[in-house]
Amino acid sequence: MIRNVKKQRPVNLDLQTIRFPITAIASILHRVSGVIVFVAVGILLWLLGMSLSSAEGFRQASAVMGSFFVKFIMWGILTALAYHAVGGIRHMLMDVGYLEETFDAGRRSASIAFIITVVLSILAGVLVW
Repeated sequence: MIRNVKKQRPVNLDLQTIRFPITAIASILHRVSGVIVFVAVGILLWLLGMSLSSAEGFRQASAVMGSFFVKFIMWGILTALAYHAVGGIRHMLMDVGYLEETFDAGRRSASIAFIITVVLSILAGVLVW
């Protein structure tokens, strides 16, 4: 084991002073939206199963979807799905070499992904309400 390792590395544990670049925020949000979409699949399958079970089940599913809280959750699910899809397309375009893999190109594509997601989120809100 090496004993002469420098211990004078800077340590910053104050999370309020750390500023992530937009590319890091885009990456973290892509992972979070993936988890949300994964959990939402179960919720949506439950709702679909209830609506397809019978006429009474369809009425129950319609009643559930009539609630403001459920509509808000559905809007959140659609927004997460939109961001995850846009982020996935962004990553695929970088993987095939269509987008440059420089910091400036990453920052631009992350900004564009956020703008597209805002537009899709507004459209999802119109669809839900």
